[in-house]
Amino acid sequence: MSKKITIIGAGNVGATVADVLANKNIVSDIVLLDIKPGLAEGKALDIWESSRINYFDTRVKGYTDDYSKTANSDVIVITSGVPRRPGMSRDDLIGTNAKIVKSVAEKAYEYSPDAIFIIVSNPLDVMTYTAYLTTGLPRHRVFGMAGVLDVGRFEAFIAEELHVSPKDVSALLMGGHGDTMVPLPRYTTVAGIPLTELMDDETIERLVKRTQKGGGEIVQLLGTSAWYAPGAAVAQMIEAIVLDSHRVMPVCVMLDGEYGLENVALGVPVKLGENGVENILEVKLNKEEMALLYQSAEHVKEVMKVLDDLKLF
Repeated sequence: MSKKITIIGAGNVGATVADVLANKNIVSDIVLLDIKPGLAEGKALDIWESSRINYFDTRVKGYTDDYSKTANSDVIVITSGVPRRPGMSRDDLIGTNAKIVKSVAEKAYEYSPDAIFIIVSNPLDVMTYTAYLTTGLPRHRVFGMAGVLDVGRFEAFIAEELHVSPKDVSALLMGGHGDTMVPLPRYTTVAGIPLTELMDDETIERLVKRTQKGGGEIVQLLGTSAWYAPGAAVAQMIEAIVLDSHRVMPVCVMLDGEYGLENVALGVPVKLGENGVENILEVKLNKEEMALLYQSAEHVKEVMKVLDDLKLF
């Protein structure tokens, strides 16, 4: 249990990661860091004060912009950045958030060069690429949270539609985080039963589209990005790493020939363990699915080019 996790950015998502992870009681220390004075300290204290009530021993502490407190972390989570606002696309965030993520990753890497980095900042795919370039770490130690959240949304919508337990739904999707993600109903099951046996094509397509717009739906309702589901998704990834449980889940990682794609940060199913991404799983895709994946990859590459053109590296 003697694992240290640092979460940079104590906003809604970062604080939720800390709370969910603390309640799992699987790490010894959680550090919350933020640039706003008192924010990380206050949220960390609030979570710690629930330790006796919720029966966990994980020590949660918050600090203002003091990266020395993050030293020797096993996992670094970066949630820093400006959240989406109504009418704002993820692409609009690139200029501002790339500079933030670059700065944060540099400081965090200085104090924890052996850490695994999980990126949550949006636009997710290009921010993963930003952290990968900044740290110079191998791809298995720098990856993004997107697929776990997107799959969770898809599974929740399926469970609601069929009036079954979400525990029995197992979905798969790939591609970029956002409108170009590629849900795979053919690889989605309910207690082992293929989804295509339980729903007609029209219903599946409706749920797929809702999943693709899942983040936007929350933004329209709240006026800001989601945090409960994203926070829980990050905590699940950390759990797989610190427990070395070899969980299979989709994450955003730099591809190097997998699915015929190179030099693009894209969501694919991987095996997660104590070393991060242990291996990338290549499932067989039909022509239509592969075309959608390549379309998603092209969109992500366009966004990555926006970053390259900023000449930050």
